[in-house]
Amino acid sequence: MGFSKNQVGNQPKCLKIEGPIIVGAGPSGLAVSACLKENGVPSLILERSNCLASLWQQRSYNRLKLHLPKQFCELPLFGFPENFPKYPTKHQFISYVESYAEHFNIQPLFNQGVEKAEYDHSAGIWRVRTQDCEYVCRWLIVATGENAEPFTPEIAGIERFEGAVVHTSGYKSGSDFRNQRVLVVGCGNSGMEVSLDLCRYNASPHLVLRNTVHILPREMFGFSTFGIAMALLQWLPLRLVDKLLLLAANFTLGNTDSLGLRRPKTGPIELKNATGKTPVLDVGAISQIKSGKIKVMEGVREITSNGAKFIDGQEKEFDSIILATGYKSNVPCWLKGSDFFAEDGLPKTPFPNSWKGEKGLYTVGFTRRGLLGTASDSLNVARDIAEQWKTIKGSNIIWNSPIVLQV
Repeated sequence: MGFSKNQVGNQPKCLKIEGPIIVGAGPSGLAVSACLKENGVPSLILERSNCLASLWQQRSYNRLKLHLPKQFCELPLFGFPENFPKYPTKHQFISYVESYAEHFNIQPLFNQGVEKAEYDHSAGIWRVRTQDCEYVCRWLIVATGENAEPFTPEIAGIERFEGAVVHTSGYKSGSDFRNQRVLVVGCGNSGMEVSLDLCRYNASPHLVLRNTVHILPREMFGFSTFGIAMALLQWLPLRLVDKLLLLAANFTLGNTDSLGLRRPKTGPIELKNATGKTPVLDVGAISQIKSGKIKVMEGVREITSNGAKFIDGQEKEFDSIILATGYKSNVPCWLKGSDFFAEDGLPKTPFPNSWKGEKGLYTVGFTRRGLLGTASDSLNVARDIAEQWKTIKGSNIIWNSPIVLQV
């Protein structure tokens, strides 16, 4: 990577990038970088952490596996190794991401947290500032994703609790909670799997249902539930597919309402498309709930110094609290002057057109459709920028400044 630069001491003051700047070196950032490279367009990835896929490497629990079969989780142009299992582990997925970056010779700049990115209307460029310098470019690709920061809801009295309070982003293994009484707040995929993991270490998890939830078996009749749904949607209306999934789920898991896990009135796929709320794919937690090893609680009224009071009037003591309350986008913190994103940090434009904004702004990984959405976004963004790139190169349009970083 060669470049010329204006310097203040040994620090570059400003770097002008030939191709797009991509913010984030997770799967989304790597995927769009690879697709751009395949189209002959160079790019530069800025990553705030010191590694690829930091959410997976630094903020995920040890027992995590892909919830969907590997064929639905591949990044574009480079598949999983054939010897990987149907549901790759956390460490296998990380090794795949690292192999992906090596295969396409993608070399992000690490420890470059974007403090501010804003479009300069007078110059017709994006200015992207990190703690070290300012980068300028024609195209900015936001690839920080829907899960950039842990989300911690306000829970009355939680500051009084004398035990440990841990978000799942800091949870690694149930071995840290052996024999403890643990309150797990949130019953999405993370809450269910953490509760299951706690059972392995003789802990007593109490799972708080904050909202209604769809729970489906990960597999039905030997096939991936997600795969079955995708196949049926090619032939049947969405709501009919939802009804069939729920019939099969009730047959396989039983009536989850009787376990205190109330289902939403809207079907699982329709709800996912409308709100992004993912159904829980059960990998064993339901059987532990049925056996009484995991207890489902309706809702927390307030946290006390040594436990919690619940909406139904019960009061219980706990040693630790685990917040399985999910993540949120951090885009509004650093992307300024654009109304493309809503206050929650997600694009206002719905899928499948959420990948393109105005004035060279693009997004990857905000579809609420997992890695399949990332792949779709990456291919669209790369094709769109490649057409502009060819025009610029064909016209011999160059920067007016010699400060150009060539990647």
